[in-house]
Amino acid sequence: MNKFILLAFSALLLTACANPTENNFVTLSGSLENSKDTILSIANNTGVLKEIKIDEYGVFNDTLKLNSSKGEIYTLFTNPNNRAPIFLKNGYDITLKGDADQFMESFIFSGKGAENSNFVLAQIQQSQSIGNPQDVIELEEAAFKKRVNEIKFEYDSILNSYNNLDSAFYASIKKQNEQMVAYFENAFQENLTMGKGNPSPVFTDYIDIKGGTKSLSSFKGKFVYIDVWATWCGPCIQQIPYLQKLEEEYKNKNIAFVSISTDESQRSGGSWEAAEKKWRNFVKDKNMSGVHLWSGKDFSFQRAYKINTIPRFILIDPKGNIVDANAPRPSDPNLKNLFTSLGI
Repeated sequence: MNKFILLAFSALLLTACANPTENNFVTLSGSLENSKDTILSIANNTGVLKEIKIDEYGVFNDTLKLNSSKGEIYTLFTNPNNRAPIFLKNGYDITLKGDADQFMESFIFSGKGAENSNFVLAQIQQSQSIGNPQDVIELEEAAFKKRVNEIKFEYDSILNSYNNLDSAFYASIKKQNEQMVAYFENAFQENLTMGKGNPSPVFTDYIDIKGGTKSLSSFKGKFVYIDVWATWCGPCIQQIPYLQKLEEEYKNKNIAFVSISTDESQRSGGSWEAAEKKWRNFVKDKNMSGVHLWSGKDFSFQRAYKINTIPRFILIDPKGNIVDANAPRPSDPNLKNLFTSLGI
């Protein structure tokens, strides 16, 4: 019996030696060639978690204790222009080598847990090679299916080429790859009805702030740039000065600027009358130009365009066909380029 206990105790010691307790912090060291910065920061969505000194030779070495026990992607940066992702988890011991002049592109991680960060960089590089997703969505069906299968194969190949990824991280990326395919397929189907050249969904008899009502057909023969917004929407309000400037610049052109307010009763004490009054007062107080309509209780136009967030901008051609179901914002210089390309 004593011999059995001794053998069991010896085995326990061997197991303990083979699996030492992991550190409850991250060690990050390395070097950045051509670095003119003296601080390397680690941050997440709550802010900067750690500032690590970089010496005159670009060398750094420090530790960081993370609050979360799970591995997560953090941001590594020396200044606003030099930013890169890094996957960290307590117990990791990571060494980074790179060039500050090619901040993310030159990065090579090594050491315990480094494979996760190298994978993230490889995935970013793959994402950049896809180009504009809209170009994929607008392919003919056979070419679309072929391209999406290629993209999924490429992403899965990168994922499966890294053998030592954090298990939870691997599972989440696997799920993201599947969701990416679903996104492309859903977007492709939506593009069949909401793509360029398709007839636009219509709105009918929306209240006009100047009196009477207006429908989409009221603007037939003109391009129509629609702003779907609400008085409570901060990003919507930010676009108003840019929109008014556009309206002034294009007032003699063949285009109507139509703002559709989606103000509703729930944000006005349950009263539709109060919602309409709030919209009228806002437009008047801001001295807003252009055509201003209120959708009231009719949200069919918004539902047809699957508008889940605002502001949303839509461009329709003189025949009532869609030019861009998700057009650039007034503050985006690409909007004017689009207008020019259409001869507006």
